[in-house]
Amino acid sequence: MTTQAPVLLIGGAGLIGATAARTLRRTYPELPITLGVRDPVGAAALVADLGRAEAAAVDLSRRDLGLDPAARFSAVVVFFKDATLNSLRFAQDRGLGYVDISSAAFELGPQVALAIQRPDASAVVMASNWLAGTSTAVAAHYGAEFDRIDAIKVSALLDDQDIGGGAAAEDYERQTGAGPSALQLRGGRWTWASGDEAKEVFSSVDGRPFEAAPFGNLDVLSLATAFDVPSARFEFAVGETASRLRGEAFSTEIVIEIAGRRRDGREGVFRFRVVHPEGQAPLTAQGVALVVERLAGLGGLPRLEPGLYLPHTVVDPGRAVAAFRAMGAVIEEA
Repeated sequence: MTTQAPVLLIGGAGLIGATAARTLRRTYPELPITLGVRDPVGAAALVADLGRAEAAAVDLSRRDLGLDPAARFSAVVVFFKDATLNSLRFAQDRGLGYVDISSAAFELGPQVALAIQRPDASAVVMASNWLAGTSTAVAAHYGAEFDRIDAIKVSALLDDQDIGGGAAAEDYERQTGAGPSALQLRGGRWTWASGDEAKEVFSSVDGRPFEAAPFGNLDVLSLATAFDVPSARFEFAVGETASRLRGEAFSTEIVIEIAGRRRDGREGVFRFRVVHPEGQAPLTAQGVALVVERLAGLGGLPRLEPGLYLPHTVVDPGRAVAAFRAMGAVIEEA
């Protein structure tokens, strides 16, 4: 019997990385986990809490990441933007599955070029959709109830107390600052929306209006191609979520609007919502875990063959929605 090699979580001691590690541990108690960190000593408490885990110093300036050449891994996950892409080269050199959750649509070029250059080296999953594919999975789950879809819009409300850790904050600043125009599909045409004219108002889960700006993450790519729709848009706003307004802890909120005809004959614009009472981290962690299952071939699922993937092509929407609900998310038609 072959021993399962560890999953390498680069940035695994950060807020999202640690939550993902704990999510994997709950689902797979025997899975070895290696936390790729700057300071292994600082990750000692998390390592002890996880069990069957270790921390290793990672140097992203090196193609071998400064890791022991004899170390074996089953997949590589990166929880922040690796500007060197040495983490991807490391995965390709060793034939390992790779997932990145921190790249906007406008900055995919270098990653895609590496994947194209070595198409047989690794399974590369570009999972920089909202909350590591949560919004796309839920939209795909409900989208299966339609026989015609004219437009899909995903609107997310991020609580201003839930921006995340340092790496998440850096991603937010980079993606909203370096890429002021957001990719969207409207009327069958790919365009870059920018400025005040690109802003729209959406109703949050409790009906409050929020001015939202389009955001060029990968939901637009996934939804446009999964359903071959003429219009797809992702937008988000930062503000006070409904739960915090009630005096509770912040939550995370996603509203999905699908315009078209359902299989039962009803036509119109239908709203679906996703709410998690603990903010963005749990759903992001579960989204990562669902991709890791396919990269490492866990739970009896087939391991991905080398190639370039978006998360909706590797994660079953029904399985994802069940997993999100099991960890406390409310997912329902609004």
